[in-house]
Amino acid sequence: MSYTIILNASELATNTGTKAVEGAAMGRLLTLEDAALIFRDDTILFVGTTQDAKIWLDEHLTAENNLVTLDATGKTVIPGFIDPHTHFVFGGFRDDEFNRRLSGASYMEIMDMGGGIQATNRATKHATEDELFDAGIKRLERMLDLGITTVEGKTGYGEDTKTEDKMLRVMERLDKAHPVDIVMTYMGAHAVPPRFKGRTGDYVDYLIEEGLPMAQGRAKFCDIFTEKNVFELEDSERLLVAAKEMGFKLKLHADEIVPLGGAGLAAKLRAISAEHLLKASDEDLIAMRDAGVIATLLPCTAFSLKEPYARGRDMIDMGLAVALGTDLNPGSCYTQSIPLMIALATIYMQMTVEETLTAVTL
Repeated sequence: MSYTIILNASELATNTGTKAVEGAAMGRLLTLEDAALIFRDDTILFVGTTQDAKIWLDEHLTAENNLVTLDATGKTVIPGFIDPHTHFVFGGFRDDEFNRRLSGASYMEIMDMGGGIQATNRATKHATEDELFDAGIKRLERMLDLGITTVEGKTGYGEDTKTEDKMLRVMERLDKAHPVDIVMTYMGAHAVPPRFKGRTGDYVDYLIEEGLPMAQGRAKFCDIFTEKNVFELEDSERLLVAAKEMGFKLKLHADEIVPLGGAGLAAKLRAISAEHLLKASDEDLIAMRDAGVIATLLPCTAFSLKEPYARGRDMIDMGLAVALGTDLNPGSCYTQSIPLMIALATIYMQMTVEETLTAVTL
């Protein structure tokens, strides 16, 4: 049996508990100086001072045990990062859209011209499972280099159940092949395929009848792009209610482009989280707080689209639980860097360093 000890850390900083904390509690961290941490396999056995860690080892270590020692002198120990919002399995790239945005085209205008999500849908549909797997491994390696140990990954780049199933299979393989833990989200409702143009309700029927049963028991969450001229409130609620009845936990892309009321819908359905929230109203944010819905904020997407940032400071002051994610995707935000999210959140969203550490680790 092998133990690993990290000792002599200048500081260890972590939040406490096993679920999201809200409001002012986000800024309260447990900090220790001259700290040590002992773990075996994936279980932490001890957190405390280096002196107390040595006492613990004397009491628990036997001659049959192997001990790996890591000296953290001059360093800080923090939990691994959690990225709660990514679209990291995809085919192709959309670098051409960058210049179009610089020329003034909006996110929705590019999408209406057949770009955006639709372009990635086509590339993902034509990519083989092995091609998506190989690209996914490279992205996970970069995530691990940047400190991410758990990542949420969404489907949503398939215009049909067959491609969505392929994306889930890829993530299932990646989860077994790579040390980063993957939590899967089914997001068949990312965009309305061209064959369903003008028939969004029929597409929602298709997702309820075919997509959700395919993902049931595999994906933990169901997500939807609740947005004007994409999936509006009525269709969003219909899909999410069906998903909840089938055992999915709920997420929503909400109030990113216009203040449609997606945050309020998240509160009504008691979703786990509402994401983006650039245009969410105070009324809906308070409803989210009262319903225990987490606000997942994605500052690099606002940065990339040159949009105002979500009001992270206001949300924390209102008493919400706030999480930070990268929104890694091939078009509007290509980054795997949680440290960059921390920088953007502190500089542009007025969150404290302590709050951001909670937002990316708990």
